[in-house]
Amino acid sequence: MASQTDVQAQRIRAIGLTVTNCVDAKRLVVRHRSLDFYTQALNFEFVSDITVEGQDYSDLEGVTESKIRIITLRLGDELIELMEYLNIEGKPIPSDSQSNDLWFQHLAIVVSDMDRAYAHLRSFPIEPISVKPQTIPPGNETSAGVRAFKFKDPDGHNLELIWFPPDKGQDKWHQNTNRLFLGIDHSAIAISNTDQSLHFYRDLLGMQIDSRSLNWRPTQTRLDDLPGAEVRITDLRPTQDGVGIEMLDYILPGKGRPIPSNWKSSDISHMQIELVVNNLQQLVDKLQQNQVQFVSPRIVQLSDRSFPYKQGCLIKDPDGHAILLIAE
Repeated sequence: MASQTDVQAQRIRAIGLTVTNCVDAKRLVVRHRSLDFYTQALNFEFVSDITVEGQDYSDLEGVTESKIRIITLRLGDELIELMEYLNIEGKPIPSDSQSNDLWFQHLAIVVSDMDRAYAHLRSFPIEPISVKPQTIPPGNETSAGVRAFKFKDPDGHNLELIWFPPDKGQDKWHQNTNRLFLGIDHSAIAISNTDQSLHFYRDLLGMQIDSRSLNWRPTQTRLDDLPGAEVRITDLRPTQDGVGIEMLDYILPGKGRPIPSNWKSSDISHMQIELVVNNLQQLVDKLQQNQVQFVSPRIVQLSDRSFPYKQGCLIKDPDGHAILLIAE
């Protein structure tokens, strides 16, 4: 357990996704496809729309001369940022991506009624991953009764609807509400080695193990569309709780493809978990001593008052997933 004086990740402020835009040819107007999808299909609410450019933001994301439109959306207590690079065309997500490829990452969106949420979602242009909503069987003590459905957004980002039975999940997912889509429980990432990732997230960043489980059998195969899927899951939470990070270590069919070293923040596969930390300089020093990969060349000071935080530094976890360390 981390003490109050330790350098640590306190909470996840938001999760950013690099997205594309498209023109609605019928109406001859530019529609923001991702904004429409997340607000209409998943009931996210609009928060803000800003455009940032200049050396600071280019350094922060490791992309030269970038101009980024950032649309912030809220679902319940949680935020996402749709990041559109206005002057750079990013590489698309490989169409043959699988859940065990190490670039796999999803958002788990909590619903109050899985059948209603699934029916609503099917009226939108999604690409399903799961056959249909799956129920974790009783033999899995950690997750028994949890229902889930995985799918892709219009850009190919992985998403999951998740429903928790009364004895599972955070208390806030069980409050009486007439809302169908409640918030974000976690972001799941495919990893190559649990011990290696625990060293990074627990020992260096100060996150805490919330639960462990082993998911397998036909249910996991149907959920992931991955024959014979067997996955070791470790759920981590920051010190102030809230959104967690779920590590997916695939035992079968084994590890998928690694994240290519030339993928950048402007590529559509990019997702970044924004971690609020209690002492950014001290943590950066600690990470540098442990040979962690840095994308930002330094801690970037952000002077634009419309930006939601004052300092940031983008790093990569052992498998190449992007973590944006921020000081508010």
